[in-house]
Amino acid sequence: MASGTAALNQWYERDVDSKMRRTRGRPLPSRRIEPRHAFIFAMVLSMAGFAELWFGANALAAALGLLTEIIYLCLYTPMKLRSPVCTTIGAVPGALPPVIGYAAASGQVSSVAVALFAILFLWQFPHFYAIAWMYREDYASGGIKMLPVVKPDGHATAYRIVVCSIGLIPVSLIPQLLGMAGALYALMAIILGLALTYFGVCVARARTIAAARNVLLASVVYLPLLLIVMMVDGF
Repeated sequence: MASGTAALNQWYERDVDSKMRRTRGRPLPSRRIEPRHAFIFAMVLSMAGFAELWFGANALAAALGLLTEIIYLCLYTPMKLRSPVCTTIGAVPGALPPVIGYAAASGQVSSVAVALFAILFLWQFPHFYAIAWMYREDYASGGIKMLPVVKPDGHATAYRIVVCSIGLIPVSLIPQLLGMAGALYALMAIILGLALTYFGVCVARARTIAAARNVLLASVVYLPLLLIVMMVDGF
């Protein structure tokens, strides 16, 4: 379903992608694939993913997968051309995959799934704001209303990166409070959160592409390390 969603998104945004340097080489804007063929391929992928979740796991997981795809394509994708709020909307489907996995494994959505959702939801802001900052000129060319495009001085973007990085620290400790992991995880969550915040403060001071790239790299390291320690400490 993730593959189908990504393919449908590229089908929908093919005209926008043709205006941006980083995306104009994709199959649709470069005319290597016909839009009709891409749409059929994407729908088949989405339906196959839905069926696999329904019959391979349960109806709840399939419904959550479908909800994720609908929010992404019907709310997030069109909102990118209208308002910076798109990042907040997009963070919802971006944070739902662990909830789908939990529903597939347990048949329910509990506080554990909500905790995973909250971590992934907040994590996306420093991650994607850093990307938006790095490619703000490209996004502007495509008419995409990312925050660094609408407010190019960078103050608002840096503020949100720092605030969300700080907010991740207490939110990332919720799994320890729920008994999902122990003291080792809690210590690592604090260290990783402080490190991400440090790079967020650096980008707030410098407001350069290099500093934004450091936030991006820090966020890419943060999430897998946090989840790996959570799994190891939870056994």
